[in-house]
Amino acid sequence: MKNTRLSIALILLMSFLSIPLTYAQKGKTLKVMTYNIHHANPPSKERFIDLPAIAKVINESGADLVALQEVDVHTQRSGKEINQAAELGRLTGMNHFFVKGIDYEGGEYGIAVLSRFKILKTDSLRLPMKEGIGGEPRVLALITVKPAKGKKMVFGSTHLDLKPETRVLQAEAITAHLKDLKLPVILGGDFNAKPESDEIGIFDQHFKRSSIPNGFTIPVTKPNREIDFIMFKPEDRFEVVKHEVIDEQYASDHLPVYVELEY
Repeated sequence: MKNTRLSIALILLMSFLSIPLTYAQKGKTLKVMTYNIHHANPPSKERFIDLPAIAKVINESGADLVALQEVDVHTQRSGKEINQAAELGRLTGMNHFFVKGIDYEGGEYGIAVLSRFKILKTDSLRLPMKEGIGGEPRVLALITVKPAKGKKMVFGSTHLDLKPETRVLQAEAITAHLKDLKLPVILGGDFNAKPESDEIGIFDQHFKRSSIPNGFTIPVTKPNREIDFIMFKPEDRFEVVKHEVIDEQYASDHLPVYVELEY
């Protein structure tokens, strides 16, 4: 009997040791979303703000971490009393962090992140602009969280400029800022660039980008291009187990991207 038990134990041990180390270290799933919310203005309703509609999309997805773009805080158009980042945090039961891109209509306009986990640290970066061609100041928002014991990571949101010359500079600035971080990084955003562009090529040198064939995110009806992405590094720390472009055509002028990562 003792020999039989010993043999079984040895077989189980050998089976465990045969599992690749990277796989053995994974096993938990992180649900991530990036969403350009168009200041919660449904395109079909001019000057109407519908934050509950945005919150409904997030809640129904079950996302743990959300990168938000085009967020209003105390602006005239969205309500002087409304901090959209804080209100979406309340409606979803998540923690929030907002970074201003510009002053707008008596308030602020920028990007935010939502997190089901406690925010341990925050960081931000103002992104460069190409001189002489105009454009709107853009930023990067970063938080540090610990989704599981011993597994801290950085999560970020960004929204790049409309002009490709500026986007290249901004891609270089973001990758340089994150290059030496010791923690894993997940980055979501509206990059205003297609996958084959030079600026996305810069990110692809540093990050693994989640993608699916024809994962188009804009326009919401008959989408024909992909400009909203979720990416991560190092590549071997995460495994994409699901990538979905959520077909939600009312709440915003972008479709949200939802990705599940095993880590």
